[in-house]
Amino acid sequence: MKMHACVTAVALGAGVAASQPLAAAEGLIEGSSATLQARNYYFSRDYSDIVGPNKQSKAEEWAQGFILNVQSGYTPGPVGFGLDAIGTLGLKLDSSPDRVNTGLLPLGSDGKAADNYSRLGVALKAKYSRTELKVGELQPNLPVLAFSDIRLLPPSYQGASLTSSDIPGLTLQAGHLTSTHLRNEGGDEKMIAMLGYQPQRQASSDAFNYAGGDYEFNAKRTRVSLWYGQLQDIYAQRFIGLKHSQPVGGDWVLGANLGYYDANEDGKHLLGNIDNRAFFSLLSARHGGHTFYLGYQGMYGDSAFPRVFANISPLGNEVPTYEFASTDERSWQVRYDYDFAALGVPGLTSTVRYLSGDNVDTGKGFEGRDHERDIDLGYTLQSGPLAGLNVRVRNAVARSNYRTDIDENRLILAYTWKLF
Repeated sequence: MKMHACVTAVALGAGVAASQPLAAAEGLIEGSSATLQARNYYFSRDYSDIVGPNKQSKAEEWAQGFILNVQSGYTPGPVGFGLDAIGTLGLKLDSSPDRVNTGLLPLGSDGKAADNYSRLGVALKAKYSRTELKVGELQPNLPVLAFSDIRLLPPSYQGASLTSSDIPGLTLQAGHLTSTHLRNEGGDEKMIAMLGYQPQRQASSDAFNYAGGDYEFNAKRTRVSLWYGQLQDIYAQRFIGLKHSQPVGGDWVLGANLGYYDANEDGKHLLGNIDNRAFFSLLSARHGGHTFYLGYQGMYGDSAFPRVFANISPLGNEVPTYEFASTDERSWQVRYDYDFAALGVPGLTSTVRYLSGDNVDTGKGFEGRDHERDIDLGYTLQSGPLAGLNVRVRNAVARSNYRTDIDENRLILAYTWKLF
């Protein structure tokens, strides 16, 4: 799938919009909304059998974050105009030069974490029917560029995006991004790639381009996806995906999440040749409060899985600590979720999972192997003055014979106020 073909598809979707009746104008002020989230985050990683030049034995920090999201409505008329704003503030509560690099706080040239950092970004938007153009601060969430809000504050990108959903069931998107704001920084910078778990800081790109779409049908139980992403002069990546949910016998719901990526070098080949094909499958079965998962993931080709730093990906076996996306890696996952609402305790959820990978081409003359065990607990208060407060606890143990071992703990408290 070529980039210009995807952009043409989005443009056709926008053209169809011209034949659709316009939605009633909601008003610039009348249609506006704003939320403020307070997020308290403790993050700890203990390292052993350290591999690589960084011999720091522990990363441990505690911070308080605030995330303001303001979205305006649209001005009346055939084309409505509006403005969105994202404001973030991070405050250091605890850190030390020998425990930095958790991803919660910026690191200064003196080796110490900053006391605070902040950012305000805005995006202009224009809408006709159900086709919308945004220019400015963006937070896309795509198979080729997943929204990675996994630390104190969310990341963002700067550029332009076009989204059209005028065709029933079909959502088309395209975009051109020129820089990124990382999750633990206040400013902008050029984008770099990750191959597997290793950042490739020796080369940076001036742009990330994407285009693609998702089509839902079968009463929204089935979704097919086709996407293209290009980190200019570094790599180009294509994705095809299928998600399906099927009720069985009235008591069970079976699910399937399948995806295939294909990537190669792009343009000036700033990181040399890239050759990766990735397949993942995650099957599920839900009954009452129980959900069981079984996943398989395989990397093929001469390279690890490429992505934009420091993003996660929708790979089925990517988890908080290890990615299981190294060169030639094959991995399996078993997972069990339970929603305690089935026992009369709404708001309490749990996840236990185990993953094992092997067949890694380490380039060092031996086969790489790794495994990880995760336990997650979450609870959202249902009543009282703190109703809506969410508390999450995570413990992870990850072991490998070719990369650093990790023992990880996280404690996250989040509360969101609806301002208007």
